[in-house]
Amino acid sequence: MTDNETPVDAASSDELMEKIVNLSKRRGFVFQSAEIYGGTRSTYDYGPIGVLLLRNVKDAWWRSMVQMRHDVVGLDAAIMGPPAVFEASGHLANFSDPLVECRECNSRHRVDQLEVENVCPSCDSKDSFTESREFNLMFKTQAGPVEGSGHEVYLRPETAQGMFTNFMNVQMTTRKKPPFGIAQIGKSFRNEITPRNWVFRTREFEQMEMEYFVPPEEAPKWYEFWRNERFEWYLDLGIPESMLCMRDHDEDELSHYSSGTADVEFLFPWGWGELEGIANRGDFDLQQHAKHSGARIEFFDQATDSRYVPHVIEPAAGATRAMMAFLIAAYHEETVNDETRTVLRLDPRLAPYQVAILPLSKKEDLIGPCERILADLQPHMMADYDITQAIGKRYRRQDEIGTPFCVTVDFETLEDQAVTVRDRDTMEQERVPIDGLLAYLLPKIGK
Repeated sequence: MTDNETPVDAASSDELMEKIVNLSKRRGFVFQSAEIYGGTRSTYDYGPIGVLLLRNVKDAWWRSMVQMRHDVVGLDAAIMGPPAVFEASGHLANFSDPLVECRECNSRHRVDQLEVENVCPSCDSKDSFTESREFNLMFKTQAGPVEGSGHEVYLRPETAQGMFTNFMNVQMTTRKKPPFGIAQIGKSFRNEITPRNWVFRTREFEQMEMEYFVPPEEAPKWYEFWRNERFEWYLDLGIPESMLCMRDHDEDELSHYSSGTADVEFLFPWGWGELEGIANRGDFDLQQHAKHSGARIEFFDQATDSRYVPHVIEPAAGATRAMMAFLIAAYHEETVNDETRTVLRLDPRLAPYQVAILPLSKKEDLIGPCERILADLQPHMMADYDITQAIGKRYRRQDEIGTPFCVTVDFETLEDQAVTVRDRDTMEQERVPIDGLLAYLLPKIGK
């Protein structure tokens, strides 16, 4: 942080969120879904820049959880599932939130999220709520060609159940022995009563989950391991430790099957909010699916000639929430030459583009070298190419989307076969030979 930089946490939460949301629309991170029709509440589309950031978050998670480990494999399970799956998991009976409805304006609210008890946040009427009732969050639909004649199915509220129901398939085909994990990234759906805080709580979202199956006696050890591992992941990718905490659930918060649950929380503008939960789920899930399906779900240990049902440690993160947290943590403002510079100090591994190629002029003499540089860099990193407006404005645009390095091709390039590389964070510039540009950039962007 430079001496004249203003930390964003000095601004109010409303001001910061307004800046983040405006930047996201202006630069193509996040759009309101179906905006031309008035938009759909709590549904968002990820634009050309946002889709790159979200993909990089998911790729960083996959690299950490699967690629860099020998004991975790991947899965991509179906989004729709039969009622039997969610009856066994307990979602049909217990997956609900307390709901009240205002008799004055007919708005619906979660009881546990009312800022002022017995006051409607939509119309400010007092004591106008109906009696609280439980509202199931599952999305139900019909699978079949004729309305009303198909089979009843549910959209999954989490990605976990596909990993539990496929435990035996994965174990037998991979020959993995506990401890081992199954990881998955995918869409989940929850019919939230009161979606809020931009993309933090929505009805359609992406999760990054892993079920780690362990011998029962090793569960406490692995629970501690994954608590630490997942906390460090956020730190490694650039979130300051002051904006993170690990919150252990109190006993009255724990699910009946959990012997321990902790949340990685992030300091959002409105306060602390969950990024990821790590839970010691015991053998509840595999036992339930075995009971309801009649299938044998267990592991046979040849070394001891014994069978057991593995216990499960579950790190479950929200991909969209993580993206939002990285975006907020990276947002900075500073004064440069009496002007405010907005910059996203994203880790290069997460930045939508790692480099931008900027010809100083639109003249044909400079276009050829730019295209050759793009061809050299694109197999190794995401590279933007921008020829519009003055070079200073192009620098500012790349700062706002978090591009770590800008490569300027100027008329001297035609003579010395070198380019000017500008660092996003320091704004320092360095002359680098074109032939050495790839070798110069790769270590700086974590490749």
